[in-house]
Amino acid sequence: MEENIRYYKKIDVVNPIMIAAWPGMGNVALGTADYIRRKLKAVRFAEIRTDPLAALDAVEVKNGLSKIPKTPLSTFYYTRDPDIILFQGEVQPAGRSGIELLNKVLGVAADLKVSRIFTGAAFPVPISYKDASEVYGAANKESLRDYLKNFGIMLMDRGHISGLNGLLLGFAAKKGIDAICLLATMPHYAISLPNPKASSAIIETLNRMLNISIDVLELSGYIKDMEERMLIIEEKVKDVITIEEESIELHPRHEKKIPGYIMERIEKLFVEAKGDRKKASSLKNELDRWDLYLQYEDRFLDLFKENQ
Repeated sequence: MEENIRYYKKIDVVNPIMIAAWPGMGNVALGTADYIRRKLKAVRFAEIRTDPLAALDAVEVKNGLSKIPKTPLSTFYYTRDPDIILFQGEVQPAGRSGIELLNKVLGVAADLKVSRIFTGAAFPVPISYKDASEVYGAANKESLRDYLKNFGIMLMDRGHISGLNGLLLGFAAKKGIDAICLLATMPHYAISLPNPKASSAIIETLNRMLNISIDVLELSGYIKDMEERMLIIEEKVKDVITIEEESIELHPRHEKKIPGYIMERIEKLFVEAKGDRKKASSLKNELDRWDLYLQYEDRFLDLFKENQ
């Protein structure tokens, strides 16, 4: 066992599956895992004691005073009948720290003889908030592609799954552990907002795949609240993306889809450009490359207002 993993209790599980999640676009993956944990009343049994300095990139300020934030949690839970291990990470450390954390999670999975790991992600595409969230899949093993197809899950054709929710597939393969990522479509103009509809779609897919029954009714209220916010956004950008009458043409299978990793890159460039105006040219090039400048024009110009 890893010496920097703190165990609160010894658990007895038989060939469990694992659901692992870190924050990401739309909070889709973490929202999925957290909802399942609460509904199944999963019990905490271990946590990874991470380096307090590993994930720091800012200080907290309150009433003019700064302080170092608390160390983010990386926690394991379990349920019996069904035997499920859930892992939730509060942040995604980058680089070497992220890989070290990922390997610790996989180490616990190996120790508990986890038979398969599931993770999730958002699949941002040019659709309306009114459209259903569809689930795509990617796996780290040839036979798992057939497994996904048997459940009617569309395969992710190409692209990237960024962050630890995606990297898990590759590193799990190195350890001989089967792993699947379920990606739920969501409007690409709303990737900074939580998307409970996408999480609900993944949960319903897991219900079928794992033969479990997790009620998603509680998410209905959250979905309604978020769609009211998205309606306002969509009204502002509909002249640019023309979603409402052309949702079939802009279906995620359409060639115009914008990969999720590109949307994440654009968000990252916005953050960088806000702090360093020189980064704005890279941001503008990326927006032009994907025909997104008009959609983001006001936000792009605001960068210069803030710097004046």
